[in-house]
Amino acid sequence: MNEIIKKNGIKFGVISGLFSIFYFMALYIVDYKLFINIWLGIAVLLAFLAIGIFQLSELRKNLGGFMTFKEGFTGYFISALVGILISTGFSILLFNFIDTETRDLIHEELITFQVENLQKWNVPAGEIKKVVEGMKETPQFSITGLLYGVLKSLLGSIVFGLILAAIFKKNQPVF
Repeated sequence: MNEIIKKNGIKFGVISGLFSIFYFMALYIVDYKLFINIWLGIAVLLAFLAIGIFQLSELRKNLGGFMTFKEGFTGYFISALVGILISTGFSILLFNFIDTETRDLIHEELITFQVENLQKWNVPAGEIKKVVEGMKETPQFSITGLLYGVLKSLLGSIVFGLILAAIFKKNQPVF
């Protein structure tokens, strides 16, 4: 693997991971209920997208102004993987070893939020009960829930990575 791609991916993965830790700590300090705020979630998603755009822009520049789809996707995927692992490691430590009480409070707020939303959409009570039971089986901030979140985050990152790599690819002209 190209050393430039690897270094770029690790660098931006660490940046993403540290950004995520900072974000989690800010929410944790201000109010645990912010963990379920949809608008903050969207804002953070856009921030990660901006980091990815900047990363691929810098990668292409470091590769001499040209970058294949594969190079772009590989760099983005390395970055996403490193960032997700840093973020998840921190979350596991914080919510499963340091402060399990806050983890449980967030989980209860999340269940309440989900029930209220399902009721707004006139979902039958039986279906709501099934959703709540499923949420109670694997709380989002439990170790299992966080590891499951790694898979979901990687899938989302793959989609973003494919799109961004296609946008940023620039093949060398053939003469």
